[in-house]
Amino acid sequence: MSRIVHKFTRTVPTWQPRVTPVDLASATPEQLEALQVTPSNTKVSAYVLTLAHDVESLKVRSPLFNAIMYDEGGMSRSERELGAIGASMVNRCIYCAAVHADRHAKLEKSTEVTDELFTKGLNADLSPRNRAIFDFARKLSEAPVGATEEDMQALRDAGLTDEEILDLILSTSLFGWANRLMHVLGDPVREEVST
Repeated sequence: MSRIVHKFTRTVPTWQPRVTPVDLASATPEQLEALQVTPSNTKVSAYVLTLAHDVESLKVRSPLFNAIMYDEGGMSRSERELGAIGASMVNRCIYCAAVHADRHAKLEKSTEVTDELFTKGLNADLSPRNRAIFDFARKLSEAPVGATEEDMQALRDAGLTDEEILDLILSTSLFGWANRLMHVLGDPVREEVST
């Protein structure tokens, strides 16, 4: 028995697609080619296999995802993950929030930031830099016009360079889009354990 998950946690749930994912054994040559570049160059997830139904989009999506989240330079990996967490919390994407909170905690070798965010939400006690990053990601995700020049200045005052701010905008915006796809295409679920 499975149940849809509604609470933010670092424990990554299973993502259960509503659309049958592409079966690798019967995938077309075009689908297999599009699947060669997976996000983070790891395993091919059920989500990516579901996206493989639209080969042209997937061929562009995966390299773009990798460039935004994993390229060298600019904002640190953990701060990009913080932008993704901010967007995912606003959009109530339990799956993405868990995946990126888990990555953030592993990169930082600490659960302090994600514990604060998932326990206290907007009232989390964060460093000035993390507060500026999270607040900007949240405002950008709620409504792009909500991220004002004052928010940009708060990022600069917290020590972010223009290159880092661009990385934050890209990682946050990427998850505004990805969260919406995940919501429509499937649900985060946990298997219930029988007692």
